Amino acid sequence: MYTQVLVLNASYEPIHICGVRRAIILIVKGLARSEQNTPRVMRSPSTVFPVPAVIRLLHYIQIPYRKKAYSKKHIYLRDGHACQYCGTLQTPNELTLDHILPLSRGGKSVWENLVACCRKCNSKKSDLTPREANMIVLNKPKPLGSYFYLHLVRSKARNNQYWRKYLYYE
Repeated sequence: MYTQVLVLNASYEPIHICGVRRAIILIVKGLARSEQNTPRVMRSPSTVFPVPAVIRLLHYIQIPYRKKAYSKKHIYLRDGHACQYCGTLQTPNELTLDHILPLSRGGKSVWENLVACCRKCNSKKSDLTPREANMIVLNKPKPLGSYFYLHLVRSKARNNQYWRKYLYYE
């Protein structure tokens, strides 16, 4: 069942993923057009709508670059769901956020000071710096780049036959 729809700007660049309901509303309002439909349909009392897989906005939307605020989800995605001290892959429920320079030592909650960390390594590090705890941060933390969202969309679409040609897989 396809419940997500790829949204393309008027220039055919991927800019968003939305739900089927939102996509149909954009089409009905004349703000977008369906580029690729799934075999499914959505019914209202008076109309049958083909369920879109990809829609394209009819007017170009300027996407401003905004520095993303950090969140646990974004830190975990940036770090590939791996502990940045021991390298083990973890589920989001098993990971914690670690301040490289602890808050107790004046560290801040910013992209460059936060990493994904397993509970064992977080306990071992405690409120020490990595050097004091004889630990090495595997990857230097940095903010998400402007193309990170496109990378996420492409990785989600790897197995979506409808999105592939719009994300340069074909």
